Amino acid sequence: MNKITKVLLKSFITNTLLSVVKIISGTIGKSGALIADGIHSLSDTITDVFAILGHKLSTKPADDKHPYGHGKIEYITCIGIAIVITLMGISIIYNAIFEERIIPSIYAAIIALIVIMAKLVLAKYLLRKGTQYESNILIASGKESMSDVISSVVVLMSILIANLDGIFVYADMVAMIIVGILILKIAYNIFKDNFSNLLGEKITDSNYIKQIEEIIYSIEETKNIDELIILKYGSTYQVTCEISMDENLLLKEAHEIAHQIENKLKEFDDRLKHIIIHINPYNVD
Repeated sequence: MNKITKVLLKSFITNTLLSVVKIISGTIGKSGALIADGIHSLSDTITDVFAILGHKLSTKPADDKHPYGHGKIEYITCIGIAIVITLMGISIIYNAIFEERIIPSIYAAIIALIVIMAKLVLAKYLLRKGTQYESNILIASGKESMSDVISSVVVLMSILIANLDGIFVYADMVAMIIVGILILKIAYNIFKDNFSNLLGEKITDSNYIKQIEEIIYSIEETKNIDELIILKYGSTYQVTCEISMDENLLLKEAHEIAHQIENKLKEFDDRLKHIIIHINPYNVD
């Protein structure tokens, strides 16, 4: 089991426990908002299953039909996560509008507070590991978990407000709608980011690009970098580079230099798996 799968498995177990606790507590405490929040956590559980399967498939090695590997499955998985989250958000808003109005028990507020603390720890953990491992799946799961923290805060406030006076009986309904909107927003962000990557998003980090260029220019024969494109391909990067060199170089020499550049780039960053180098004759004009 690799490190990303281990993180996702921890998230799955935590979200399963939290969703069960919130749904049961919401039912006992008569809080529709807490039940909705439990469904939100249940969506986390479902997305964790998607994420684990998607990551496993995305790390499959290249084959005859997929010479660049299966990295883009990661983006497809994230889009699947966004769709599930969207359906959850719509369902919660629908139930908020049509369910019976009942003032929730203060017991539900205590559970909501405990859940907020637990979920905040999990969300920060997922985002930290997602950044560390540069995993879109972990980051998407972390963002979804952070939205769950926000929704739980809304639920807590609604329960407390509803218990102040009977005129605030609609606080629970309003909280459910806010939770639904927050869920839809996070779904949109996940979908937008990963759809762009699926189409082939270019690396724009100027510092990273500069490091790549410095490695290429460290080869004496490199006169100019005519073009450099680095595309995200799941957990790996695809590099297409055009380099100008002395037009009098022998074909064998040019080939060896290109191979040398490729090795240096892979030593610099093991995510650079697919490197294509095209050599142009250098034009002094």
